[in-house]
Amino acid sequence: MKQKISPFVAVAAAFCLSALPLEAEAPSHGMVASVHPLATQAGVDVLKSGGNAIDAAVAVGLTLGVVDTHNSGIGGGCFLLIHLANGTNLCIDGREMAPAAATRDLFLRDGKGDTHLSQNGPLASGVPGELAAFDFAVRHHGKKSLASLILPAAEIAEKGFLFDPLSARLLKSVAPEMRAYPASTAVFFRQEAPMPAGEILRQPDLAATYRGIAARGADWFYRGPFAAAAGQWMGSHGGILTSNDFTNYHIELRSPIQTRYHECTVVSFPPPSSGGVHVLEMLNILEPLDLKKMDEVTRFNAIAQAMQLAFADRAYWLGDPDFADVPRGLISKKYAAELGRKINLDHALGAPAHGLPPDWQTDLFKKHTTHFSVADDQGNWVACTATLNTSFGSKVVIPGTGVMMNNQMDDFSIQPGVPNHFKLVGAEANAVAPGKRPLSSMSPTLVFRDGQPVIALGAAGGPKIITAVLQELVGLIDLGWTPQEAVAAPRIHQQWSPDILYVEPKFPAALREALALRGHTLQELPAGAVSQIVARSPDGKGFVGAADPRAGGTAAGW
Repeated sequence: MKQKISPFVAVAAAFCLSALPLEAEAPSHGMVASVHPLATQAGVDVLKSGGNAIDAAVAVGLTLGVVDTHNSGIGGGCFLLIHLANGTNLCIDGREMAPAAATRDLFLRDGKGDTHLSQNGPLASGVPGELAAFDFAVRHHGKKSLASLILPAAEIAEKGFLFDPLSARLLKSVAPEMRAYPASTAVFFRQEAPMPAGEILRQPDLAATYRGIAARGADWFYRGPFAAAAGQWMGSHGGILTSNDFTNYHIELRSPIQTRYHECTVVSFPPPSSGGVHVLEMLNILEPLDLKKMDEVTRFNAIAQAMQLAFADRAYWLGDPDFADVPRGLISKKYAAELGRKINLDHALGAPAHGLPPDWQTDLFKKHTTHFSVADDQGNWVACTATLNTSFGSKVVIPGTGVMMNNQMDDFSIQPGVPNHFKLVGAEANAVAPGKRPLSSMSPTLVFRDGQPVIALGAAGGPKIITAVLQELVGLIDLGWTPQEAVAAPRIHQQWSPDILYVEPKFPAALREALALRGHTLQELPAGAVSQIVARSPDGKGFVGAADPRAGGTAAGW
């Protein structure tokens, strides 16, 4: 008798195998997975030339700033989660910082929060941190110079590359806002229309900026010509970001957070990442359940409820730990057991209130996006998530530099109860304040077995990052999926507010109907999160990689 294949597994397998051919032999020297083939190749080239995973990751990130401008770049920020060959785990926080002149009511007009101001134009940008994080990582833990890693990307910017259909579609979606900024349209428009797919995009100003950084280091950006140009433009267009804000920017080194999940140790990023906290919180809630033995409807019902419980806590508790009291109890097993008792395996949960973690007064954390993962044979692993926030960030290119600025100020709670671009709401912990870092959903994550790193993963897509990483971890650890299967499988998303269970277009109809019968209100997602995974091969001798078929990325090694 043939074993019956569930509709979910059938869809996942078809999606995976049609998009991600398996390699005959696992590369043994290193692996890179990113959202763009030119960026993946840049990382592989660095590994081949004697660089380590940290060098390769920085090369990938800098190349993405050229070929994937709608997602990330040096006008934005990043979280770098690194496992060094000596066994040390570290978190480099390159999140943007609010300008010194920012105020709690910066985006209020007539007493109401104006999200147009926080998402577009001169008030929308925080001080970029990506370059500072990359510079620190290479100087302290790399083998290559920053100049050697940025110059190949400068050459791509100057010579140009093929503008892909996804970038063209996203550009068209923000064209009305971008038309307000001549330096932006000069780069991305052709004869007053957004650039179509298939044309060659050349960015000579960005190439010159990259070469300036290669010649003078990150100071060219933070204390030199770029800071001056950005401050001048902002000042003349109603912004509050100044050259002094760039001078005063600093990365933060934070302590990774972790939990034990079955036989694995899962390590992730602490606040101001909400993603790391809530991925671990949800894993702790789900661990007592035997997800592998559950039927698919019950499993998705349980996972959706864990998402709701965590996102209710996110809205109330999470913020920059240097400004807000964020309780460590959110990732405790004791608290997870308390929340887990609320899960109803037979019916939807409803909209829960936030919980009260243990020691919430004393035990505190203190001192549109892209993800890429890299590993090398020396024992270095990197999971990096970088972002401008929404597509093409603030829509502002600083004239003469080619640098697209972020709109990360929208990730603050601009007014309690006012949803941001991703319909997330926040409380006082994430209010705007000078020098503060806004809350992020970025969730770079590493998984260890027997003390050794075996998986690096993360995702892009606002709050969908958190739920995508959770479902991939469940697939990899509980269900025994390959990285290709985990990254390709159709996903759900539940973020507490609104109380809707979102499903991807390829999510099977039979499962939709069954979840609706259990009380869930379903709505189809126009687009899911985009993820990249690097993992040890099953024999432990090499590496495998998976790039999300939703965005046409690549994984490659040698």
